[in-house]
Amino acid sequence: MKILVINGPNINMLGNRETSVYGLSSYNELIDSINLKAKELNIDVNIFQSNIEGEIVDCIQNAKTYDYIIINAAAYTHTSIAIRDALLAVNIKFIEVHISNIYKRENFRHKSYLSDIAVGVISGFGTMSYTLALEYAAKGV
Repeated sequence: MKILVINGPNINMLGNRETSVYGLSSYNELIDSINLKAKELNIDVNIFQSNIEGEIVDCIQNAKTYDYIIINAAAYTHTSIAIRDALLAVNIKFIEVHISNIYKRENFRHKSYLSDIAVGVISGFGTMSYTLALEYAAKGV
């Protein structure tokens, strides 16, 4: 099984930005925990991060060899029809993840352009949201 993990804007700033919301773990620690869980589950994982919407769209469009996508589109979750359309175009199952509980935050974060087309949404479990998504995706559901 091959899984693509996509991270949107500012996720690369983990450990430095709004630590009361996103925690103290760095982006490198997040990558390490994803890779460790993937190894434990015997799955091939590739991790991509960009602050640029078009690069995320390109990454999704080029994901044809993947069985599953795990995506934290970050702020683009609430604004990007382009990312939604790319996910629909490739027709690959995906899980939407968020480090924070977006429903305990500002009202504009309560609307996701991805949730209704995702297999599921995991929100509010810190960086563990990713490993929970990996465990589910690894089952091939």
